[in-house]
Amino acid sequence: MSIKAAIIGFGGMGSFHARQIKQINSIEITGVYDINPQKVQEGVKKGYKGYSTLEECLSDDTELVIIATPNNFHKELSIEALRAGKHVICEKPVMMNAKELEEVLEVSKQEKKIFTVHQNRRWDKDFRIVKEALDRKLIGKPFYIESRVQGSRGIPGDWRCVREAGGGMLLDWGVHLLDQLLWLVDSPVTEVYAHLLSVKFEGVDDNFKVLLKFENGLSALIEVDTYTFIPLPRWHISTDSGTLVINDWECGGKILKANLVEFKWEEGIVHTSAGPTKTMAPRPVETIDELPLPQMEPDCKDYYDNVAKAVKGEEELIVTPAQAMRVMRIIDAIFESAERGECIKGVDIYET
Repeated sequence: MSIKAAIIGFGGMGSFHARQIKQINSIEITGVYDINPQKVQEGVKKGYKGYSTLEECLSDDTELVIIATPNNFHKELSIEALRAGKHVICEKPVMMNAKELEEVLEVSKQEKKIFTVHQNRRWDKDFRIVKEALDRKLIGKPFYIESRVQGSRGIPGDWRCVREAGGGMLLDWGVHLLDQLLWLVDSPVTEVYAHLLSVKFEGVDDNFKVLLKFENGLSALIEVDTYTFIPLPRWHISTDSGTLVINDWECGGKILKANLVEFKWEEGIVHTSAGPTKTMAPRPVETIDELPLPQMEPDCKDYYDNVAKAVKGEEELIVTPAQAMRVMRIIDAIFESAERGECIKGVDIYET
């Protein structure tokens, strides 16, 4: 039997949730609520029950509530829904900061209700290709990972460009890239250093770069730009014996891997177009193999099936509260680093 659910906030992401869930059997959307009556009517036209008040929504016989509002309303709505006896899926970022999440998780514990965040980009094809390649050790031991998304249209002209609403690219896109990276690297973060730039919207970051160092020695760059007209690769991963590149969401790319661990270099200087060099001379082509990227076909609808099974006690959550807390603690450190212009150390609570 499917779990009845209501959506709070029937804008772009609320409608996205409705479309995704319509394709599965484990959850059924039965009603929608929004502070904008026009949005509620849009839900009614699509066959959902329209709630005129939040109280009406939370008093209905649904088991699950999906919160898809601007970020600054997540805490209040999550607590109200949990107190009303509902399990909760909250849109990302789960909260504005780690302290807010601590308060919500305490209520979740008191009410014995599931609380999770919608981290659907764990099912992105590009990310799953990277994870598969590293899990299978196809390219050696990684020491540096670059993960970025870049566009040229700026921040959407809505609440995402308003600081008080939780706007900015760190909370919009950075939270996804950070969640992916923390799921990818099995080691605590030991250092955080960040540059947050406000190119056109004062008070919110529309471009940022974050450097992370992990206890196992790996370093990573997370980058989000909204005014880049010639984008860099979505992923660029350096290992001790190869390199993996994924260009974009279409997942074009390749793996180049050394086929010899050690070999004798030719003596003498190599002359390149940039002049003589030994260190940066091209590697002999016969010492390199080009490998195809792993083939992956993930489906983000699996996220909802997992939540439904967790509500029924049949599975553990894939996106856990502890993982959400790790992300928020590091995001807090990123904001602190950018404000102070310093590297922040010892921020990670390593629980998976």
